[in-house]
Amino acid sequence: MRLVVCVDRDDDLGRKAGVLGPVVGRTAVLEAAQKLGTADPEDSDTNAMFAAVRLLDELRTEGQDAEVVVLTGSPKVGLLSDRKVAEQFDKVLSQIPAEAAHLVSDGAEDEFLAPILGSRIPLDGVHRIHIRQSETIESTYYTIVKALKDPKLRAKTVLPLAVVLLTIGLAAAGGVFWWGVTGLLILLGVYLVAWTFDIDEALIESLRSASTDIRTGSVAFGFGLLAIGLADIGFVEGYTAYLARPSGIPLDRVVGFAGAGLIYWLLAGELWETGRAIRWYLARSRLPRSFPIATTSIIGIGFVSYGMLQLVSYLESYPAQPNVVIGVVLALGLGLVTGAGVLSQYLKTRSAPAAPAV
Repeated sequence: MRLVVCVDRDDDLGRKAGVLGPVVGRTAVLEAAQKLGTADPEDSDTNAMFAAVRLLDELRTEGQDAEVVVLTGSPKVGLLSDRKVAEQFDKVLSQIPAEAAHLVSDGAEDEFLAPILGSRIPLDGVHRIHIRQSETIESTYYTIVKALKDPKLRAKTVLPLAVVLLTIGLAAAGGVFWWGVTGLLILLGVYLVAWTFDIDEALIESLRSASTDIRTGSVAFGFGLLAIGLADIGFVEGYTAYLARPSGIPLDRVVGFAGAGLIYWLLAGELWETGRAIRWYLARSRLPRSFPIATTSIIGIGFVSYGMLQLVSYLESYPAQPNVVIGVVLALGLGLVTGAGVLSQYLKTRSAPAAPAV
């Protein structure tokens, strides 16, 4: 069995046509392509799906056993979208015993997922679809204007520029231009960090999950509120310790802040994971495999963080634990973090489908 795989990494199929992935089968893919073409005739993913169906027909004409599938990601292209595509591909492979696959894409963005797909089964090739368009100046202008109407592209290009202009303009009008530049640098730094690690997408997913928990009466919502409260208490305790440090040395105060709030932040993380585990247990009558991994990681991170804080205090001649205790704490923390990684890999290996016999 060979799979013809078409990847919609930014989930245009779901956003515009309301079709959820994975889409499996020639008839289902054709219907999905027609819905997307009707919703947005200019979307290149439509052409990619039709091309995938054509390649499927060619393989079947040659007498090969083949099937076509469309995998969808997320509008927030990155870790979240790639994880969704990988999960959908694993689901398809659990239902269809494929030995190899052909990837059909409409550009380099979808081809970025070729290594992820190739780690599951061999890829026989990548077929890129080129859309014929006019190269006149009017056509280029029209293409740019249409592209800027895409919310995803606007969020990546127009929004940062608007924030820069708005911040500089307000600061200049208020006579605090350099304060505006400073604030702008901080905002851009936060934006880049959030964009790099998909923090905004994680926050959106957390809000959606919390909304679902409220509507369904899930116990996870109560644990989540308690975790947020503990995290806030940690910041308050840390700030109190920061002000109470008599030395007035900035580094000493930062160490005091982190040391006072550390236990509350660790407990908050463990409560959050416990709430998710209980919700999973009530729904499926078993604890998730990620729970012992998360618990081990949190404890290990706690030991490593405490050891690092004590090490900084020791090196700067602040009151600290003996160096032997610091070494033991750091070694124990690193061992727990490493053990969590080994356990995660072990569980993945156990849950992975067995390779077909040759």
